[in-house]
Amino acid sequence: MREGDPVALGLPHREPFIFVDEVRERVAGESAECGKVFEASEGFFAGHFPGDPVVPGVILTEAMAQTAGLAVGEAGRRFLLSGIRGMKFFRAVRPGEALIFRAKKRMEMGGLWQFEVGAWVGEEVVAEGGAVLCEVGGGVEARG
Repeated sequence: MREGDPVALGLPHREPFIFVDEVRERVAGESAECGKVFEASEGFFAGHFPGDPVVPGVILTEAMAQTAGLAVGEAGRRFLLSGIRGMKFFRAVRPGEALIFRAKKRMEMGGLWQFEVGAWVGEEVVAEGGAVLCEVGGGVEARG
């Protein structure tokens, strides 16, 4: 199923902290696929790294977590990132590269949702790992 706007689908983030441009596919409660192109004008490229811009791994991780949140989220429900598991980065991602983020639910228990997440440029996996989300107001609250 094609979807579209991440905010309309329940993503609580707002600029400048939205790291997905579009929701390409979504199976509510199970999985999502999102797209993003980080433009060379993004402020973080000025310092990461001057003359050799690279999308920071923490931003790729956040984009994968936002994709997971879109898989389970909807208007009126909120999820917070409460854990990152085994995140690996296989190569640098540069400005202008078209990224695809995917999240697939592995399990849900007591307000915690565990996802397998990944990032691709074309057919190449550039990052993968696990993300755990906590539903706010739905049992377990994230601590941090």
